[in-house]
Amino acid sequence: MLVEAYGVSRTTGCVARVGDAVVDLRRALGDPVFDEPALNGFMAQGPEAWRQAYQRLHDMEPGDALLTPVDEVELLLPWRPADYVDFYASEAHATNLGRMFRPDSEPLLPNWRHLPVGYHGRAATLIVSGEPVYRPHGLTLRAGEDRPALRPSAMLDVEVELGVIVGVGSERGRPVSTARAWDHLFGFVLVNDWSARDIQSFEYQPLGPHLGKSFATSVSAWITPALAVPLVDGPPQDVDPYLRVDGPRVPDVDLTLELNGTVVSRTNSRELTWGPAQLLAHATVNGAATRTGDLYASGTISGWDPGTYGSLIELTRRGEEPLTLDDGSQRTFLEDGDTATIRGMAGPIALGDVTGRVAPPPE
Repeated sequence: MLVEAYGVSRTTGCVARVGDAVVDLRRALGDPVFDEPALNGFMAQGPEAWRQAYQRLHDMEPGDALLTPVDEVELLLPWRPADYVDFYASEAHATNLGRMFRPDSEPLLPNWRHLPVGYHGRAATLIVSGEPVYRPHGLTLRAGEDRPALRPSAMLDVEVELGVIVGVGSERGRPVSTARAWDHLFGFVLVNDWSARDIQSFEYQPLGPHLGKSFATSVSAWITPALAVPLVDGPPQDVDPYLRVDGPRVPDVDLTLELNGTVVSRTNSRELTWGPAQLLAHATVNGAATRTGDLYASGTISGWDPGTYGSLIELTRRGEEPLTLDDGSQRTFLEDGDTATIRGMAGPIALGDVTGRVAPPPE
């Protein structure tokens, strides 16, 4: 069996996806670690256990008793998140936004090429694919106004991202090198780091994103094991030794963004400058500890050409050039009722989709 991903079923518990079916991991492998309704215990066992489980499932004759059609399974958030850090690892995206917000300056700030810029997000607002995304309220300052007002965001956006999850944590005071990073990193999820651009633009200086990001971050219900995702070299770099990677460093995942069923962008994570091993090495170089379940997301993944951008603010040039969808409607930013879906393919393996529908705040 070709194991494509791991997840958690509401009724069965921990499962593996094999094509159009799922396998009950407790019954298939007999390990009580799969009794809990989250993959954290399995992730914490480490890379040798991950390889053995993957190989045993690969060699197994499934039998009808072990398989359930995937469309009959209700999926939950597959792990208990610990911490969440979102990075800014795509040079094209950082350049595109720099040109919009600092048209008379260099688009990349001086630190960008030397380290993976990131901000600490809120793990409590990670939600699984399919859950509604409530339009956030916040202070925004509109053109011609003298003072900001509290109101619903009018510039709700998506961000096409790839996240990597820590399986084995690390000790405080002991940085994780890029050479050892894959002993700690368990697998990948697709991520939509929803962004309220008008809230973000008023609040973000000098300390960066806060309420414009923390209302919701959607992740796929399937975790694709790291050993199933190919790596490629990525763009050339000249970095400090602690960030150097010998060999391929960035995942090769084809990505599409759909808005209400219309494909509005196609890109690939090979466009990233900073790879997962570098994100982990940078996050721990100061001696910070990591825990099982930490999520490190790439930040928006964009290419250099129109149609390869991973956010609406880029695709519509900050709302100046609306997108026309297949039904004839136009969008600059998201309206209530809109559904955004991110899909990914790592060679023949489909990563779990991540979908969210915009809803007004609950009364």
